[in-house]
Amino acid sequence: MIAKTNGRPRIGITGLGCYVPDRVLDNDELERLVDTSDEWIMTRTGIRERRIAGEGEVMSQFATEACRQALEAAGVPPADVDLIICATVTPDMPIPATSCTIQQQLGCVRAAAFDMQAGCSGFIYAQSVAKQFLLTGRYQHVLIVGAELLSKFLDWKDRATCVIFADGAGAALMSRGELPRGVLSSVLHTDGSMSDLIVMTGGGTKHPPTEATVRSALVKI
Repeated sequence: MIAKTNGRPRIGITGLGCYVPDRVLDNDELERLVDTSDEWIMTRTGIRERRIAGEGEVMSQFATEACRQALEAAGVPPADVDLIICATVTPDMPIPATSCTIQQQLGCVRAAAFDMQAGCSGFIYAQSVAKQFLLTGRYQHVLIVGAELLSKFLDWKDRATCVIFADGAGAALMSRGELPRGVLSSVLHTDGSMSDLIVMTGGGTKHPPTEATVRSALVKI
């Protein structure tokens, strides 16, 4: 028997997990790196400190640990996961999808896996996509993770961006079944007219990764 909400199976978050690297970068340290101040950052962003990946750390490490915590919180074994969705703009590499690495590291042997790119709203998009898969009844458990390692792509001389972005991961297991509560709704919206406000122009087919694009900082945010 599956609990119903408005005639549909109830879909909810059954486990949560998160991971951030050990390295802390506070505003006082940023003052010594770029033309900024704790007051300037706090009044515009409210950020006092952020976490930054260490040498050799990669995004899949953060995502895998966050996912592992979500599965443990839900009490669901990796082999029961049907699908993994990784929302990121900073994958380990262009090919393969980082979700494949996460699947292998977790031991989710039955799970399909793919990455999706939706910027800061990636986790919400992943949640919405996961819900649709679960509503069809084809899948029982979908693991979603929003993870970024943006520090490797920042221009540390640009105070407008380097004070905002950082590294870490958050994961959720979404399940279908007899749940005490569920996801009521989600709304997605895009305004493409502002797509040039935060950009990394290099690395894609417009400006493929080359020595020239690296030297000209096209692979920086």
